[in-house]
Amino acid sequence: MTLTTDPQALIAQGMDGVNTQLKENGFLLTTVEDVVNWARAGSLWPMTFGLACCAVEMMHSAAARYDLDRFGTMFRPSPRQSDLMIIAGTLTNKMAPALRRLYEQMPEPRYVLSMGSCANGGGYYHHSYAVVRGADRIVPVDIYVPGCPPTAEALVYGILQLQRKIKRLPVFGEAGRRTEQPQYAYAPGEARPYSALEMHID
Repeated sequence: MTLTTDPQALIAQGMDGVNTQLKENGFLLTTVEDVVNWARAGSLWPMTFGLACCAVEMMHSAAARYDLDRFGTMFRPSPRQSDLMIIAGTLTNKMAPALRRLYEQMPEPRYVLSMGSCANGGGYYHHSYAVVRGADRIVPVDIYVPGCPPTAEALVYGILQLQRKIKRLPVFGEAGRRTEQPQYAYAPGEARPYSALEMHID
């Protein structure tokens, strides 16, 4: 087996490559950024935020059959202990300020996964006066999981995709900071029940 100092090549070789590298050289070469991203990706703590029927599939994914714990994912009851918000279900105008407030209470780095057609774009209720047409109007979304409702397998796949994305993110400097502030942007002529101040958007 060829020994390498390239982290990606080492990952491709699997644990055999890691063991051989340690046995032959006694050490591994990597970067602080790779180690930090590896730790962040392998210890996601989602906030329990089920809004509608998609929450049943989210609970299913955490139960014994799919067992999200094996990916280092542990659901937390508080936004201050969470780094991932899974928006599982229909987001209404009345819930939007609460969602934004909880998002602001999460520590950095924080990630958002939009689960299901209703959270992604309104779904069946796209033309309802009471439903937000996409959670990305309220908070920046990293991963979209389609379906109505998406299966537990789809959510697990979405979390795996988020882990892949985290491993590519820069850690140091301004490049690693999320600066975009999504606007509570309705279509022209559409009702806006909350002001920017009520939505806690600067």
